[in-house]
Amino acid sequence: MALSLQDVVEGAHMGHPDFRAGGKKIFATLNADETRGMVSLTPEQQREMIHEYPEMFVPASGAWGVQGATMVELRQAGAEAVGEAMTLAWQRANAAMAAKRSRPAARRRSST
Repeated sequence: MALSLQDVVEGAHMGHPDFRAGGKKIFATLNADETRGMVSLTPEQQREMIHEYPEMFVPASGAWGVQGATMVELRQAGAEAVGEAMTLAWQRANAAMAAKRSRPAARRRSST
């Protein structure tokens, strides 16, 4: 599902598969035995997904979860809900990369 999104590549991070927008920014992962995944949502998106699908989504533990890292229980997962969460995470990663690319140009303009 992740690989069907534009410019996504599969990599590996800490011994398990990850999916990167533009080949750079991780937006989703799978655990080693592929029973759980993670999507990187905003905290608001995370709350909405957990409210809508409490059997599928839970916050990751610690600070990662507070920041929107959301665990996906794949045995409970429906394709539509996972597709929605995956797309949101992919969009978030792309937006973060675009913002990072535009920052240096904005700094140059403000210092002239």
